[in-house]
Amino acid sequence: MAANGGTDTALTERIDRWIVAHGDALVGRVRDLVAFPTLSPPGRNTALAQGYVADWLRGIGCAVEAFDVYPGDPDVVGHLRGAGGAGRSLLFNGHIDVAEVAADGWQGDPFVATERDGRLYGRGVGDMKGGLAAAIFALEATLACGVRLRGDVLIESVIGEESGEWGTVACVERGYRADLAIVPEPTGLIPCGQGGVITGWITIQSTQTLHDGVRARTIHAGGGLLGANAIEKMMRLLAALNDLERHWAVTKSYPGFAPGATTINPAVIEGGRHPAFMADRCALWITVHFYPDETWEGVVAEIEDHLRRAAAADLWLRDHPPTFRWGGRSMIAERGEIFPAVPLVADTPGLAALEAAHAAVYGSMPTHAMWPSVSDAGWLSRAGIPTIIYGPGELEEAHTTNESIAVADLVVAARVYARLIGAWCGLEDGR
Repeated sequence: MAANGGTDTALTERIDRWIVAHGDALVGRVRDLVAFPTLSPPGRNTALAQGYVADWLRGIGCAVEAFDVYPGDPDVVGHLRGAGGAGRSLLFNGHIDVAEVAADGWQGDPFVATERDGRLYGRGVGDMKGGLAAAIFALEATLACGVRLRGDVLIESVIGEESGEWGTVACVERGYRADLAIVPEPTGLIPCGQGGVITGWITIQSTQTLHDGVRARTIHAGGGLLGANAIEKMMRLLAALNDLERHWAVTKSYPGFAPGATTINPAVIEGGRHPAFMADRCALWITVHFYPDETWEGVVAEIEDHLRRAAAADLWLRDHPPTFRWGGRSMIAERGEIFPAVPLVADTPGLAALEAAHAAVYGSMPTHAMWPSVSDAGWLSRAGIPTIIYGPGELEEAHTTNESIAVADLVVAARVYARLIGAWCGLEDGR
């Protein structure tokens, strides 16, 4: 029972009616957020948008902390402290940055959100300013209805996700934790886990730089010059990576993923200095996808071991073995990124609470899936917080020209989030 004689059900329905009645206000908030061109790259441009989020959070009663991750790119954390008792804490985490915008093809200004045929168009409406706004709006609705919460609610608006920057890690490092975390990425309002991604640089470096004119002496019998072209030697390692990728495809699997989802993509290759020289250096940038039951440390160890064995079988590479650099805190600053995986564990209290909130709005239980993309959810999960990716919009719309989201899905997401807040944190009638 809630205080003052009301029931939790009555309070929940009061909040739900408020969200439905004020749906236009939610759309207005999304429009406001879209108007800030928080493109990443280049980044360092979110301060004004984060100031807007901070003011919104303060306006509904949250204590707010804002701190720079990079100059011009602050994280904002809103913290509503509960009254205590049996309530549990809940964290919503969303990124304020958006993907790059193509020069042509938009039907209007990508930073002026427009509504047509029940859909809202604009950069970031789905990925993921819409989901972030829905989470804040759900908390606003709860408080606007005179309801107190027993448990804490935290809302993190973080920077840099689109460029693999560690905005969420900065929150983790400052000690923010909760009993459950929701990341409102565009999953079509399906609870999801995710695989992980790590990028890495593989480098071959010769100890000598040879003129193009002596190449014949390095490749023909009797030449007498032991040398090699680093670009050509990298082809040996590329072939070895292809072999390992195919091996993984038939030896690794995980429910919810298509076969062969553990890929090793040769994304960028750099080498050589001038046509008058043999290439004395070659670097390969790869992107590696792995399953939720793996860690990036384990996957990296597999790749390094395999490539060292391949190098040992080559007469030149055995004396010039590859070196490795993995991950990084920023694709912009360090040309490297890591996204840890997130398992979706059945029969857990957090998933059960989200399923019940979803079912109360939809009338049926949600399906489960593994999200085919990656998000900052992995950092929350790695910090020991049970984490679920669940948000409005479709992944197919993310990063596209004329990105859009169904307005109805924004409202539904807020309704589900509000029910989850009430059920998870506990409600009291404050009137």
